[in-house]
Amino acid sequence: MSDRTVVWDHDDAGEQLGLREQKKRRMRRLLSDTATELFVERGFAAVQVAEIARVCGVSEKTVFNYFPSKEALLLDRGDATEAGLRRALADHTTPAAAAVATMLDRELGRLTDWIAAQPDERAAYDKTARFGALIAETPSLRAHQREQQDALVALAAESLAARYGFEAADPEPQIAATALVGLTDIQAVALRRELAARTPVAHLRAAVAADVTRAATVVAGLEASLRAR
Repeated sequence: MSDRTVVWDHDDAGEQLGLREQKKRRMRRLLSDTATELFVERGFAAVQVAEIARVCGVSEKTVFNYFPSKEALLLDRGDATEAGLRRALADHTTPAAAAVATMLDRELGRLTDWIAAQPDERAAYDKTARFGALIAETPSLRAHQREQQDALVALAAESLAARYGFEAADPEPQIAATALVGLTDIQAVALRRELAARTPVAHLRAAVAADVTRAATVVAGLEASLRAR
């Protein structure tokens, strides 16, 4: 791992990978890390995919073999997040709101661990904040992120419907799923606030998690209404 990004492919922890798959994952991470570094430094529009390919020593075609679009180079965790959500919702003995809050807290912990491991905490805060700002100020990135969120809502609606005896298209699981996935937005907003306030990294995770916990309580109420049907 370089000091540029957090390693997010934790969903395969413990999996024994062949050499070919390991090589593919290292290349994918290199491409994403390099793109993220360049985008954050100079802006999304100012960096071309050809430049990313050149820096990584591969062809532009190779980049697109790994990522379907320029936006996916930065927002590269869609599949991992979807897999994580699917696993979080698979255990019907755990309320969905609590399971998703736990999943988000684990991801937050990886980020705060990364920040704590950096030699310059202020620089790590600035880099993390610039990443969020880049998405907020780039329409195509916001649109790509919205597509990812919509896919998560569809997945959550299917899971909640199956759990509580609805059709996935019914309004009850749809609104509950929207609120459930909305916990990711709550976490992102709280993280931006705490980064801007320079909350010490030792307290950052707890400060952000507190907002997610409060929001999860509201989502739990929606889930309880499904259960009571």
